[in-house]
Amino acid sequence: MAMRSSSSIHLIGVGGVGMAALAVLLRRRGFEVSGCDCSLSARTRWLEGEGVKVACGHDPAHAAAADSAVVTPAVPADHPEVAAFAGRIRSRGEVLAEIVSSASDSIAVCGSHGKTTTATWTARLLAALGEPVEWAIGGETGAFPVAGFSPGRGAFAGKEAVLVVEADESDGTLALYRAKTLVVTCCDFDHPDHFPSRAAYLACFDAARRAAREVVESEALAGDPALAPVLAALAPHNRRNARAAAEVALRRRHSVSAVAAALADVVAELPDRRFQKVAEGVWTDYAHHPAEIACAVAMARAAAKGRLRVLFQPHRHSRTRIFAKEFPAAFAGADEVVLCPVYAAFEPPVEGGDIADLYREFRVAGKVKCLLAQSCAEAWEHAYSSAAPGDVTLLLGAGDIVDLVDRVRRDVAAGVPLPRRHVVVGAMTNTWRSDLSLPIDYVRAEGPAGRPGAEIVAARSRLCPWMAGIPGTVGGWVKMNAGAFGHSISEVIDAVKVSGRWIPASECGFGYRTSAIDGVIEDVRWKDDPPADAEVETPESYLSRRVRFPTGTYGSFFKNPPGDFAGRLLEAAGAKGMRVGGAYVWDGHANVIVRGEGATASDVLALARLMRSLVFFRFGVSLEPEVRGIDFDRR
Repeated sequence: MAMRSSSSIHLIGVGGVGMAALAVLLRRRGFEVSGCDCSLSARTRWLEGEGVKVACGHDPAHAAAADSAVVTPAVPADHPEVAAFAGRIRSRGEVLAEIVSSASDSIAVCGSHGKTTTATWTARLLAALGEPVEWAIGGETGAFPVAGFSPGRGAFAGKEAVLVVEADESDGTLALYRAKTLVVTCCDFDHPDHFPSRAAYLACFDAARRAAREVVESEALAGDPALAPVLAALAPHNRRNARAAAEVALRRRHSVSAVAAALADVVAELPDRRFQKVAEGVWTDYAHHPAEIACAVAMARAAAKGRLRVLFQPHRHSRTRIFAKEFPAAFAGADEVVLCPVYAAFEPPVEGGDIADLYREFRVAGKVKCLLAQSCAEAWEHAYSSAAPGDVTLLLGAGDIVDLVDRVRRDVAAGVPLPRRHVVVGAMTNTWRSDLSLPIDYVRAEGPAGRPGAEIVAARSRLCPWMAGIPGTVGGWVKMNAGAFGHSISEVIDAVKVSGRWIPASECGFGYRTSAIDGVIEDVRWKDDPPADAEVETPESYLSRRVRFPTGTYGSFFKNPPGDFAGRLLEAAGAKGMRVGGAYVWDGHANVIVRGEGATASDVLALARLMRSLVFFRFGVSLEPEVRGIDFDRR
């Protein structure tokens, strides 16, 4: 689909860094540019200042107002708005490659790591040396936005601008680039969601090399004594990035002395989220590949006088699965790693690509303490609550972990303990408690109606024999609506006396292992016993046929799905014998997790996630936990 400068183009997902940069390039080339995104942001407001019309929300009606569209990979191909542009839509990578290839002077920076930094420093360096520069880069640096234009000065005034872009290989469109100068930072296998093998990944770079008029291989560059004083203060990976930017300038016939003088100011600032300090003792970094993580962790280790705690959100299930065994070693130097749920981007779940799979590899490696969080926010609460003077917290990942930054700044600025939450529990037998340092107080549901459980079972044996063996008190039972064998205590309650007032059972808000009772339970009025000649099983017979669980369990871990049994599905999927750390699935029942020697709460959570994944990928059923405190779908 050819584009004419007089036509109108709509960008679906325009708020992302890559799409925003492309929007500005297209606008500068005379196109009427509009865009939309699921939410507005500082970047979309900036785009409007650049002449790009931005709408909040995706809508197929946008297709009527534009000649063609460009879509980001983050928007699925079957999205209604994408479908509305059928035959008139292209990918971001294709369009950017076309712009670069048609430019008379272009520099494309590619590579597995460091391309944002290298592209930024290259553009800023050439501009500092007086060249007219146009750029489109997937990152921002202070007042240097994702795209823009810097006019030439001195001998370069009035000259045609050189176009500097960050060339992304993730979707294979790097192979379409025909740049005047191609800068290659490094080639570590990545993006397994697109490339079936390392060979296919490298072939994409080779295609771009063959099409370029000249190639700068960052890793092959030798040191230059004139640049050494500038480079010495940088981390090793950034020395290579700066050396590549300098090499581009030198090949464009700028003097070594001029390059060295300008480079010092250029490299003083990294793009956002490239080891960026966000608050005292807290840094964030975009790293999500093992090689990038190792660099970021080393920098954080150097900054820490105390403990180094890393909160890591893996990016995409496919990458998590492929690099699961490589990730643990990348965190050498950290005292503790807290894993947050995978940021899926546009990927569906992939078997073997859950944080539980990654956690298991950390436990097997045994080199770094690893904990499991149910959300990024929970991980930060732990880090903030357990930090000591001199400690460093590093937020790692390319997903929505970046959304923590504003909260981090607020919490650190406030400098006070987080407000504590109260969770009402029964006897704790059916409640999972995280091993993170969280501001949670567990309050037992007990009160004056707290006669020993044996009394009520003996007195009401013909009414609720299935309560035999359940620990707790009457107040706790009622408050938490305890039960067993498909029954619950609410079935036999007529009314509850709370703070001097009798409340009918129908108004108690009884639900699964919960109630809406607010206050102290003082007394309970029970329903009438069944007739004396009714066939009612005794507590003894219930206990005689009940499976005796081993010590250290939560009872049945998952609820039975409609029309089936969780235990049957788990056994059929092969869950028996599964183990993570000290937690394992009991061989007597596939729906029972046993806390064995050395088991941690994170072990239990990881094992539960793996069991759930096993059933999901075998039978398409998403099991819900019966144990309180676990929410698999929390973000």
